[in-house]
Amino acid sequence: MKSFEDMQVFGKEGFEAMVASSTAMTKGMQAIAQEVTDYSRKSVELGQGAFEKATSARSFERVIEVQQGYAKEAYEAFVAQATKLGEMYSAAAKDAYKPYEATFAAFGVKAPK
Repeated sequence: MKSFEDMQVFGKEGFEAMVASSTAMTKGMQAIAQEVTDYSRKSVELGQGAFEKATSARSFERVIEVQQGYAKEAYEAFVAQATKLGEMYSAAAKDAYKPYEATFAAFGVKAPK
């Protein structure tokens, strides 16, 4: 009967780890979705601002200047955002793995770095 009780405890711990992992992943995905929404809004605002500056320019040289400034700013913002999202995905995955660490360690599996 001891074996049956051990299996119940193991099953309960596994279920609790799954719930904790799912909760952590859900929170991570919500944060990522919010970050993408904010970036999209800022990106649209940046594009609108550049368009307004370009349409009010008095010379072709000024239009090119505005376009180049917009391209540089948009590229830098994209690279920064991609880096931030990569870090957020990594953090979400690590948080989702934490509830399973003890179980995997019992079987000799080490956490990835």
